[in-house]
Amino acid sequence: MTNKLAVVAIGGNALIKDDKHVTVEDQEIALRETSVHLVDMIEAGWNLAIGHGNGPQVGFILRRSEIAAKTEGMHEVPLDVCGADSQGAIGYELQQALRNEFFKRKINKQACTIVTQVRVDQNDSAFQKPSKPIGSFMDEAEAKRREKEMGWSVVEDAGRGWRRVVASPLPKEIVELDAVKLLLDAGQIVITVGGGGIPVVDRGDGELIGTAAVIDKDFASSLLAQEIKADMLLIATAVEKVAINFGKPEQKWLNKMTVAEARAYLDEGKHFAKGSMAPKIQAAIWYLENGGKQALITNPENIGRALKKETGTWIVP
Repeated sequence: MTNKLAVVAIGGNALIKDDKHVTVEDQEIALRETSVHLVDMIEAGWNLAIGHGNGPQVGFILRRSEIAAKTEGMHEVPLDVCGADSQGAIGYELQQALRNEFFKRKINKQACTIVTQVRVDQNDSAFQKPSKPIGSFMDEAEAKRREKEMGWSVVEDAGRGWRRVVASPLPKEIVELDAVKLLLDAGQIVITVGGGGIPVVDRGDGELIGTAAVIDKDFASSLLAQEIKADMLLIATAVEKVAINFGKPEQKWLNKMTVAEARAYLDEGKHFAKGSMAPKIQAAIWYLENGGKQALITNPENIGRALKKETGTWIVP
């Protein structure tokens, strides 16, 4: 048993390297590479709970569903079930990649996946202003039909066509948390809250039901890290370090930030893009404000160096 526990949130770049490598086989290659770095952590004495993104994968599942419905008369798959499908598939690929790396190194460890529901508040203001585009582009007539018949929220997307948009509410409860804790206590590597978790709401009588929404995977990983009292939240992304004034002449790479500094940069609104770095910084802040010890942001290939304080951006209380 280890006495160091980390939540690792794996970004989409660990699954799909670029637009030319999007097949399942490409994804498996990327996950094998990422698994090498994760097992390096495990050899260094960490036990891991691993979250991951699923944005492109859910999009692919939805696209297949839409094509099958249009050409073959098949039923369409609800968004929450698409999320569950992606959790199972990515979890399978990642736990197999980890198992094979353990085998190579003669490490007596197992990895397992929990298909994880995450409760959100049905009164979350995000449901009043859906903003997350998903699925295929449509012409206006198709979009308006689905809006009327299926209750979708649709928007015109920069002249490229119409798309469905859904809410991105905040995570409130990891439904399978007790199972995650039991497996971690048994020394298992646990893959959970995939894609931010399957969004579910309480109907008001204690029963849960899936809802058409997406949860930010960094926010869900932050909540997980808080709930299991992880020693570290590690957000693995596409960059080695965080920068302020990114892409500008005054750009500055950051080795370390306090929560107060991170909050100040975030509040300025000019340093971290809303769809990329901002949620990662916010996730780290929430974790640290709720008893967390340290957060780290770096890319997968530099995790080992970052843990030695040679690179990465550390955020501390």
